[in-house]
Amino acid sequence: MPAPAIQLTFDAASPRKLGLFWMEVLGYVVDPPPGMSIAPTDETLDAWMQLLASSGVPEEHWDDAMAIVDPDGERPRIFIQKVPEPKTAKNRLHIDVRAAEGLRGDARMAVLEQECSRLVALGATRQRRFEPDTAMSNGFIVMQDPEGNEFCLD
Repeated sequence: MPAPAIQLTFDAASPRKLGLFWMEVLGYVVDPPPGMSIAPTDETLDAWMQLLASSGVPEEHWDDAMAIVDPDGERPRIFIQKVPEPKTAKNRLHIDVRAAEGLRGDARMAVLEQECSRLVALGATRQRRFEPDTAMSNGFIVMQDPEGNEFCLD
């Protein structure tokens, strides 16, 4: 029996906004509707809106969920679902964006700073930089996505 695949699920106020953010961060694409292949983002979103409209889903529910996928099919699918309540506490699970694998010292931190700037431009918020200080920490930057979910640039 093969090992089960996993899907990461986010609760969100706006699944589309949060999905588009993580799509850009991770190099993912919008999961296409049934019968459609991976296509440019606008084309895929339009296809979803057409499917929802033709299925009779009221327009106020068109942003209730969104999924993004790795175009190479190697990393987990990410599903974002709308919830009525806002985020109120620290995540118990978070994503580490591994932007500087194999690098150490100043070279590592320079790559993390460059990626941090890119993600801030996409809507992330920088929280705190942790310097390399022991054999257990090569240094990282704690950030938040547009809805306040913590993640680390590692």
